[in-house]
Amino acid sequence: MQVDLVFVCWNRLDYTRLSLESILSDPTEEFQLTIWDNGSTDGTVEYLRREVDDPRIKDIVLSKENVGQIAAVNAIWSRSKADLLGKLDNDCLMMPGWTRTLAQAHADIEELGVVACWHYPLDEFDETRARRAGKVQTFGRHQILRHPWTCGTGLLVKRDTYHRFGPLQGNGTTQYWLRMALAGYVNGFYYPLIPQEHMDDPRSSHCLFKTDRELQQYKDISVVLKEHGITTMEARWRRRAQVLHNLNAEPWQAEYYVGWRRRLRRVRHMIRRLVTGRDY
Repeated sequence: MQVDLVFVCWNRLDYTRLSLESILSDPTEEFQLTIWDNGSTDGTVEYLRREVDDPRIKDIVLSKENVGQIAAVNAIWSRSKADLLGKLDNDCLMMPGWTRTLAQAHADIEELGVVACWHYPLDEFDETRARRAGKVQTFGRHQILRHPWTCGTGLLVKRDTYHRFGPLQGNGTTQYWLRMALAGYVNGFYYPLIPQEHMDDPRSSHCLFKTDRELQQYKDISVVLKEHGITTMEARWRRRAQVLHNLNAEPWQAEYYVGWRRRLRRVRHMIRRLVTGRDY
C-alpha cells in the first residue's frame, strides 16, 4: 500500500532536524513525504532548502504564514492518491520501519481506522490494567491497544476513510478519531507498542520546557498547552497523568466518551477525587 506522509513544522529548528533525521533514517522504508513549514523564522526554512535531501521527499511547502497543523494536513491529504495517509509533527522521533508495520496492519484489517505509535516511555504502559480493561485485542495476526482516539502524530489512516469523514476539524484530531470509533472503526496503538519519543514530554532529554518559566516561552507552540490552558509544570504533569490513565485503563468503547455515559464517568471521577484526594 502506498503511504503519503505530511510533516508539519513551525520554528524549533533543533526539533525539526532531529525529527526529520529519524523519519529518513531507514533508506529502505517506502513512503512519500511532504514537508510543510508554517512560516518559521528561526533558520528552519534555510535548513529545509539547503540541507534536506531525500528521494522520498515529494515536496517542501514554505507557507508565508502559520495556517496551523490541521489546515496544512488537510491541504496535502485532500490531494493525495496514496492508499494510506500519515501525519508527523516536528516534536517526535520515529523508529525505523514504523510505516511498514502500520501499513501491513491496515492491509490486513479492513475496519482499522487510525493506528499510531505509542508517544510515552514504554515503562509507563501498564499491560496488566490494559488487559484487565480488555484493551489489547487481536485481529488476525495483529494486535491493537484499542482506544477511541490516539495521539496526533506517528499515525496512519486509510485515504478512503479520511474522505468518508471529510476534512479534519478544529485544532486537533481527538474528536475526529472519536467520530470514526463511534462509526465502528477500530482505533488504537499497534501492539506490541512501537515507541515514538515525544520531545515535548517532560521526561524526554530533548524537552525545551521543564520549568514554569520555560513553559511560558513555548506555550504558544504546543497544541496541548494551548488546548488545555496549561500554564504551570504542575498542571502539565497532572494532564499527562490523566492521559496515561485514560490510555492504560479507561474503556475502549467509544460510547463511554459521549452522552450520559461521559457525564456519569465525570461524576464518578469527581466523587473519587473528593473521597480519596487522588485523581486516579
